[in-house]
Amino acid sequence: MGFITHFLKNTVLHSVTRWLLGLCLCVLWLPGQSVAASTEISQLRVERAEDGVYLSALVRFELPSVVEDALLKGIPVFFVVEADLYRERWYWADKQVASAARTLRLAYQPLTRRWRVNIASGLITSSAGLRASLNQNYETMDEALAAIQRVARWKIAEAADVDPEAEYKLDLNFRLDLSQLPRPFQIGVSGQRDWTISAQLKERLKLVPVAAPVSSTESVK
Repeated sequence: MGFITHFLKNTVLHSVTRWLLGLCLCVLWLPGQSVAASTEISQLRVERAEDGVYLSALVRFELPSVVEDALLKGIPVFFVVEADLYRERWYWADKQVASAARTLRLAYQPLTRRWRVNIASGLITSSAGLRASLNQNYETMDEALAAIQRVARWKIAEAADVDPEAEYKLDLNFRLDLSQLPRPFQIGVSGQRDWTISAQLKERLKLVPVAAPVSSTESVK
Protein backbone atom coordinates (compact mmCIF):
# COMPACT_ATOMS: atom_id res chain seq x y z
CA MET A 1 0.00 0.00 0.00
CA GLY A 2 2.82 2.39 0.85
CA PHE A 3 4.50 1.66 -2.46
CA ILE A 4 1.32 2.44 -4.41
CA THR A 5 0.78 5.72 -2.51
CA HIS A 6 4.39 6.78 -3.11
CA PHE A 7 4.07 5.87 -6.80
CA LEU A 8 0.87 7.89 -7.21
CA LYS A 9 2.40 10.93 -5.48
CA ASN A 10 5.44 10.85 -7.78
CA THR A 11 3.19 10.47 -10.83
CA VAL A 12 1.04 13.46 -9.86
CA LEU A 13 4.09 15.59 -9.04
CA HIS A 14 5.72 14.69 -12.34
CA SER A 15 2.52 15.55 -14.25
CA VAL A 16 2.17 18.93 -12.50
CA THR A 17 5.83 19.76 -13.20
CA ARG A 18 5.45 18.94 -16.89
CA TRP A 19 2.27 21.02 -17.06
CA LEU A 20 3.95 24.07 -15.48
CA LEU A 21 6.96 23.77 -17.78
CA GLY A 22 4.68 23.50 -20.79
CA LEU A 23 2.76 26.59 -19.67
CA CYS A 24 6.00 28.61 -19.38
CA LEU A 25 7.10 27.53 -22.85
CA CYS A 26 3.71 28.43 -24.32
CA VAL A 27 3.96 31.94 -22.87
CA LEU A 28 7.45 32.42 -24.28
CA TRP A 29 6.85 30.69 -27.62
CA LEU A 30 3.78 32.14 -29.30
CA PRO A 31 2.59 30.69 -32.64
CA GLY A 32 3.49 32.48 -35.84
CA GLN A 33 6.71 34.00 -34.43
CA SER A 34 9.43 31.60 -35.55
CA VAL A 35 11.29 34.08 -37.75
CA ALA A 36 14.09 36.06 -36.15
CA ALA A 37 14.05 39.81 -36.63
CA SER A 38 16.74 41.11 -38.95
CA THR A 39 19.23 43.56 -37.46
CA GLU A 40 21.38 45.93 -39.52
CA ILE A 41 24.02 48.53 -38.66
CA SER A 42 24.00 51.50 -41.05
CA GLN A 43 25.01 55.15 -41.33
CA LEU A 44 28.40 54.41 -39.78
CA ARG A 45 30.58 57.46 -39.18
CA VAL A 46 33.95 57.45 -37.42
CA GLU A 47 35.68 60.77 -36.72
CA ARG A 48 39.02 61.68 -35.18
CA ALA A 49 38.87 64.77 -32.99
CA GLU A 50 41.53 66.41 -30.85
CA ASP A 51 40.55 64.41 -27.78
CA GLY A 52 39.82 61.04 -29.35
CA VAL A 53 37.89 58.94 -31.85
CA TYR A 54 34.10 59.16 -32.00
CA LEU A 55 31.63 56.75 -33.57
CA SER A 56 28.09 57.32 -34.77
CA ALA A 57 25.77 54.71 -36.26
CA LEU A 58 22.18 53.57 -36.60
CA VAL A 59 21.10 50.04 -35.64
CA ARG A 60 17.89 49.02 -37.44
CA PHE A 61 15.73 46.25 -36.00
CA GLU A 62 12.12 45.50 -35.17
CA LEU A 63 11.37 44.41 -31.65
CA PRO A 64 9.95 40.86 -31.74
CA SER A 65 6.51 40.54 -30.16
CA VAL A 66 7.76 38.05 -27.55
CA VAL A 67 10.32 40.61 -26.36
CA GLU A 68 7.70 43.36 -26.34
CA ASP A 69 5.36 41.12 -24.35
CA ALA A 70 8.08 40.53 -21.74
CA LEU A 71 8.70 44.27 -21.49
CA LEU A 72 5.00 45.01 -20.98
CA LYS A 73 5.04 42.50 -18.13
CA GLY A 74 7.70 44.61 -16.41
CA ILE A 75 10.79 42.60 -17.39
CA PRO A 76 13.66 44.90 -18.52
CA VAL A 77 15.92 43.91 -21.39
CA PHE A 78 19.55 44.83 -21.92
CA PHE A 79 21.41 45.62 -25.14
CA VAL A 80 25.19 45.72 -25.50
CA VAL A 81 27.27 47.69 -28.01
CA GLU A 82 30.96 46.83 -28.39
CA ALA A 83 33.57 48.51 -30.59
CA ASP A 84 37.11 47.25 -31.11
CA LEU A 85 39.69 49.22 -33.08
CA TYR A 86 42.63 47.43 -34.72
CA ARG A 87 45.69 48.92 -36.39
CA GLU A 88 46.61 47.13 -39.60
CA ARG A 89 50.10 45.61 -39.75
CA TRP A 90 51.37 43.94 -42.91
CA TYR A 91 54.18 42.15 -41.09
CA TRP A 92 52.11 40.70 -38.23
CA ALA A 93 48.57 40.26 -36.96
CA ASP A 94 46.56 43.46 -36.58
CA LYS A 95 47.07 45.16 -33.23
CA GLN A 96 44.10 46.07 -31.05
CA VAL A 97 44.59 49.67 -29.96
CA ALA A 98 41.24 50.45 -28.34
CA SER A 99 38.11 48.76 -27.05
CA ALA A 100 34.87 50.28 -25.81
CA ALA A 101 31.51 48.97 -24.66
CA ARG A 102 28.22 50.32 -23.40
CA THR A 103 25.11 48.77 -21.91
CA LEU A 104 21.61 49.98 -22.73
CA ARG A 105 18.67 49.00 -20.49
CA LEU A 106 15.12 49.27 -21.80
CA ALA A 107 12.24 48.98 -19.34
CA TYR A 108 8.52 49.71 -19.16
CA GLN A 109 6.98 51.21 -16.02
CA PRO A 110 3.36 49.97 -15.81
CA LEU A 111 2.35 52.43 -13.07
CA THR A 112 3.32 55.52 -15.07
CA ARG A 113 2.96 53.86 -18.51
CA ARG A 114 6.28 55.33 -19.50
CA TRP A 115 9.40 53.82 -21.00
CA ARG A 116 12.84 54.26 -19.48
CA VAL A 117 16.26 53.95 -21.12
CA ASN A 118 19.51 53.72 -19.16
CA ILE A 119 22.83 54.05 -20.98
CA ALA A 120 25.93 53.06 -19.03
CA SER A 121 29.57 52.83 -19.98
CA GLY A 122 31.04 49.33 -20.04
CA LEU A 123 29.51 45.88 -19.65
CA ILE A 124 27.05 45.97 -16.75
CA THR A 125 26.30 42.69 -15.01
CA SER A 126 23.56 43.96 -12.69
CA SER A 127 21.15 46.87 -12.28
CA ALA A 128 23.39 48.26 -9.53
CA GLY A 129 25.94 49.18 -12.19
CA LEU A 130 23.44 51.53 -13.83
CA ARG A 131 23.46 54.07 -11.01
CA ALA A 132 25.98 56.30 -12.78
CA SER A 133 24.25 56.00 -16.15
CA LEU A 134 22.40 58.41 -18.40
CA ASN A 135 18.65 58.05 -17.77
CA GLN A 136 15.81 59.20 -19.98
CA ASN A 137 12.03 58.64 -19.89
CA TYR A 138 9.84 58.36 -23.01
CA GLU A 139 6.10 58.39 -23.61
CA THR A 140 6.07 55.64 -26.26
CA MET A 141 7.97 52.47 -27.04
CA ASP A 142 8.97 53.80 -30.47
CA GLU A 143 10.66 56.82 -28.89
CA ALA A 144 12.54 54.61 -26.44
CA LEU A 145 13.64 52.21 -29.19
CA ALA A 146 14.91 55.15 -31.25
CA ALA A 147 17.20 56.07 -28.35
CA ILE A 148 18.46 52.46 -28.20
CA GLN A 149 19.07 52.25 -31.95
CA ARG A 150 20.90 55.56 -32.35
CA VAL A 151 24.59 55.75 -31.43
CA ALA A 152 25.66 59.40 -31.49
CA ARG A 153 29.27 60.55 -31.06
CA TRP A 154 30.33 57.69 -28.83
CA LYS A 155 33.97 57.99 -27.80
CA ILE A 156 35.69 54.68 -28.53
CA ALA A 157 39.38 55.66 -28.32
CA GLU A 158 41.68 58.32 -26.91
CA ALA A 159 43.69 60.56 -29.20
CA ALA A 160 46.95 59.02 -27.95
CA ASP A 161 45.77 55.54 -28.99
CA VAL A 162 45.75 56.22 -32.73
CA ASP A 163 48.23 57.27 -35.39
CA PRO A 164 46.77 59.69 -37.97
CA GLU A 165 48.89 58.13 -40.72
CA ALA A 166 47.92 54.51 -40.05
CA GLU A 167 44.97 52.51 -41.34
CA TYR A 168 42.58 50.74 -39.02
CA LYS A 169 39.88 48.11 -38.86
CA LEU A 170 36.72 48.54 -36.84
CA ASP A 171 34.77 45.65 -35.37
CA LEU A 172 31.34 46.86 -34.20
CA ASN A 173 28.87 44.53 -32.46
CA PHE A 174 25.31 45.04 -31.23
CA ARG A 175 23.25 42.39 -29.41
CA LEU A 176 20.44 41.69 -27.00
CA ASP A 177 22.07 40.33 -23.85
CA LEU A 178 20.02 37.30 -22.79
CA SER A 179 22.25 36.71 -19.76
CA GLN A 180 20.61 39.72 -18.08
CA LEU A 181 17.14 38.16 -18.16
CA PRO A 182 15.68 36.51 -15.03
CA ARG A 183 16.79 32.89 -14.64
CA PRO A 184 13.45 31.30 -15.65
CA PHE A 185 13.41 33.36 -18.85
CA GLN A 186 17.00 32.42 -19.70
CA ILE A 187 15.98 28.75 -19.64
CA GLY A 188 12.84 29.36 -21.67
CA VAL A 189 14.38 31.51 -24.41
CA SER A 190 17.57 29.49 -24.86
CA GLY A 191 17.88 28.67 -28.55
CA GLN A 192 14.76 30.62 -29.59
CA ARG A 193 15.38 32.70 -32.70
CA ASP A 194 12.72 35.23 -31.71
CA TRP A 195 15.05 36.44 -28.96
CA THR A 196 18.01 36.89 -31.29
CA ILE A 197 18.75 40.56 -31.94
CA SER A 198 22.34 40.77 -33.11
CA ALA A 199 24.42 42.52 -35.76
CA GLN A 200 28.11 42.84 -36.56
CA LEU A 201 29.95 45.24 -38.82
CA LYS A 202 33.59 45.07 -39.85
CA GLU A 203 34.97 48.13 -41.61
CA ARG A 204 38.37 49.29 -42.83
CA LEU A 205 38.89 52.99 -42.27
CA LYS A 206 41.38 55.82 -42.13
CA LEU A 207 40.86 58.18 -39.23
CA VAL A 208 40.43 61.48 -41.00
CA PRO A 209 40.21 64.46 -38.62
CA VAL A 210 36.95 66.37 -38.41
CA ALA A 211 36.99 69.25 -40.87
CA ALA A 212 37.09 72.69 -39.32
CA PRO A 213 34.01 74.84 -39.99
CA VAL A 214 34.38 77.25 -42.91
CA SER A 215 33.86 80.93 -42.08
CA SER A 216 31.47 83.07 -44.08
CA THR A 217 34.30 85.10 -45.62
CA GLU A 218 36.12 81.99 -46.77
CA SER A 219 32.98 80.47 -48.30
CA VAL A 220 32.60 83.50 -50.57
CA LYS A 221 36.07 83.05 -52.11
